[in-house]
Amino acid sequence: MAKKPSTVATRGNGGETHQNASGDNSLTTNQGVVVADNQNSLRAGNRGPTLLEDFVLREKITAFDHERIPERVVHARGSAAHGYFQVYEPLSSLTSAAFLNDPKAKTRVFVRFSTVAGGAGSADTVRDVRGFATKFYTEEGNFDLVGNNIPVFFIQDAMKFPDLIHSVKMEPDRGFPQAASAHDTFWDFVSLTPESMHMLMWAMSDRAIPRSYRMMEGFGVHTFRLVNASGKSTFVKFHWRPSIGSASLIWDEAVKIAGADCDFHRRDLWEAIASGDFPEFELSIQAFDQKTADSFDFDILDPTKLIPEEVVPLRPIGRMVLDRNPDNFFAETEQVAFQAGNLVPGIDVSDDPLLQGRLFSYLDTQLIRLGGPNFQEIPINRPVCPMHNLQRDGHMRTTVPKGRVAYEPNSLDPDGPREDKAKGFHSFAAGLEGEKVRVRSETFSDHYNQARLFWSSMTGPEHMHIVNAFAFELGKVETPAIRARMLGHLKHINGDLADGVAAALGATEVETIKPAMAPHDMKPSPALSLISKALETFKGRKLGVLVTDGVDAAVLADLRKAAKAEGAKVAIIAPRIGGVTGSDGQAIAADHALSSAPSVLFDAVAVLASDKGAEALVNEAAAIDWIRDAFGHLKAIGHVASATALFDKADVPMEADEGMVPLAKGSGATLMAAARKHRIWAREPHVRTPG
Repeated sequence: MAKKPSTVATRGNGGETHQNASGDNSLTTNQGVVVADNQNSLRAGNRGPTLLEDFVLREKITAFDHERIPERVVHARGSAAHGYFQVYEPLSSLTSAAFLNDPKAKTRVFVRFSTVAGGAGSADTVRDVRGFATKFYTEEGNFDLVGNNIPVFFIQDAMKFPDLIHSVKMEPDRGFPQAASAHDTFWDFVSLTPESMHMLMWAMSDRAIPRSYRMMEGFGVHTFRLVNASGKSTFVKFHWRPSIGSASLIWDEAVKIAGADCDFHRRDLWEAIASGDFPEFELSIQAFDQKTADSFDFDILDPTKLIPEEVVPLRPIGRMVLDRNPDNFFAETEQVAFQAGNLVPGIDVSDDPLLQGRLFSYLDTQLIRLGGPNFQEIPINRPVCPMHNLQRDGHMRTTVPKGRVAYEPNSLDPDGPREDKAKGFHSFAAGLEGEKVRVRSETFSDHYNQARLFWSSMTGPEHMHIVNAFAFELGKVETPAIRARMLGHLKHINGDLADGVAAALGATEVETIKPAMAPHDMKPSPALSLISKALETFKGRKLGVLVTDGVDAAVLADLRKAAKAEGAKVAIIAPRIGGVTGSDGQAIAADHALSSAPSVLFDAVAVLASDKGAEALVNEAAAIDWIRDAFGHLKAIGHVASATALFDKADVPMEADEGMVPLAKGSGATLMAAARKHRIWAREPHVRTPG
């Protein structure tokens, strides 16, 4: 009797079941065409631009873009602000872009900060990449710089973006975890994608848990081109730097903030602008020519690579000030449509295959999210310069074009819009050669060198945080083979890193990974370390002051004065929201009740409990945790002698280190000096160990 062939059930277009006798599990398009290469988009030559004819890429990206209605598939959780940008000096030698050549002009901007993985209702302080998207309303049209707070990305080709996001999103069978990468599917994908290793180092560092959107760097990620009036092209990388310095949270702190105030970043941005403490960012560029690009031992078109600042220094070119909150969250923050393809004359793209895919994806996404092709008519998306074209009708059309002509060329409307070769956008005439291929350039084969660079550029505390982050994330992974595979990758980055993570996990199995290109060490780049370049400042930060009845009014007044001189805010926390009475008999209003304002919400703290007040709070867990958490999160802590009972109960020594500051009248400046350091890093080994 003949052996029956294996069968696989499939369904036809009428719902009927058909049998695939071959048992074939080949990947296909939605039309059933077998996909030969699901890793690379179709381009002109190994390093050439992606081709519009790539129907596999377009179908895959289109399906991905339309997965959520109306919430964004990625970057759903966002906060935004209006402001302006002003260039320092004309950049005519580099670009013809008008807004980069007029130092007197204040170009309107709208900036949206966001998380990537979570939904619109997720928490602000999760470990995640942060979006940093800026829409410039220039006199030549809208320019969108759609970047992140990390200068590199997980993947090299847009073909893999749906796979990356599917892996990090909630697992489809169970709908969790929300806004978290600590699960099997994400680590399965990245452990099978060696190009992700550099980005993983950033994502497991403190960069992925920023203190505030106001204290976060931004990057354009890709290599772009600036083109001057003569048609000369210069490669460029874009960098945003906050004027008050960059700062991050500690993981335990981030977790507790998510429970205490899931809107922590959104509230921080809104309140800063509402109080007139306008966030400022400086825009810098790394500009370099083709000869310089050819001298690097990595490919400038590879979005998993950065150019160390020590190799190509940053050139500051302008500043951005965010000075107005949105009037309506939905109309502006939710409906703003950023597109990588929103370019103006003088700024052009490179052949970076991830950027090439984004040029298609962003426009396609807006079509489904905002209801059709006329989303540019929504006020937040409308250019400030005149718009004249012959596009007509479509869903949600609000403008009313006049006349009988909707085509060009025409002779019936001589005053109608016409192309303008002099003022119009010209793509840089980059030479192309090569066959149509689906390949990954050999110049993209280095997967570990810059990951090693990142590790070697970090300080001791940052090393410990990265080890702890990997240990936490991989500790949530249920499949041992995935953990072993990741440890194999970490071995190629740094032995101490791999050993530290393995020890924290109690892991003994390590998969042997063969690199596509043998890794080597690069000269460390101190500019990559947040701690190494941290500004000693308390400007824009918050001091939380715990008070009770009988609080020393003079000491409190001195703290307020010192904080104001520093450019910081003071929040009064009392046992009850009704406030307390000071030692001078005057009422002191409370900004928060102790039960709703844990110390994780503040950058430094002071405990001004009176003798009776301390006695009343000594059995209040919230008060004890307030002190313990501030100490464990390495914050500067001011204290008065009458609060000793609270510190004794919390088992926190009042003279533990330089961050513990005794307070009396006139000592507020001393606390501010300690707070300027942001964290007391010398304390960390005594309160936290790797893993």
